[in-house]
Amino acid sequence: MKSFEVACAVFVSDGKVFSAQRGPHGETGLKWEFPGGKLEPGETGEQAIVREIKEELQTDISVVKYLTTVEHQYQTFFIKMHAYICDIIKGSLTLNEHVSSKWLTVDELDSVDWADADKDIVKALKEYLKNG
Repeated sequence: MKSFEVACAVFVSDGKVFSAQRGPHGETGLKWEFPGGKLEPGETGEQAIVREIKEELQTDISVVKYLTTVEHQYQTFFIKMHAYICDIIKGSLTLNEHVSSKWLTVDELDSVDWADADKDIVKALKEYLKNG
C-alpha cells in the first residue's frame, strides 16, 4: 500500500477560506481540498508547502502557523498531512492542477464535498477560527 507525507496550505482572508477542487482522477477525484503536495526527502512541511504552492498555484506564500496533522487510510493509499495557516505574499492562486476553487465563509465550509483527510482539517480550522 502506498503511503504519502504531504503538506497543505490553509488560506484565510477577510473571513473566507480558500478551497480547491481536484481533477477527476483517482480515489479523491473531484473532491475539494486544501492545496498542497508531497514532501521531498529532507524537506520540512513548511518548506514543502511554500514550494508546492509556488509550483501548483504560481503564488508566493509564507507560513503563519502550524494548524494540525491528519492521518487517513484511503482504500488505495495512506496519507499523513500537515496543515499550515498561510498568507499570500505575491500572486493570485492560479489554478494549474485543480478544476475549480472557492473562497468559503466558515458557514459554507460544509457545503463542498471535501476529501476525507481534509474533513479533519476543516474541523481543526473551525476550532482555530472560533478561538481567534
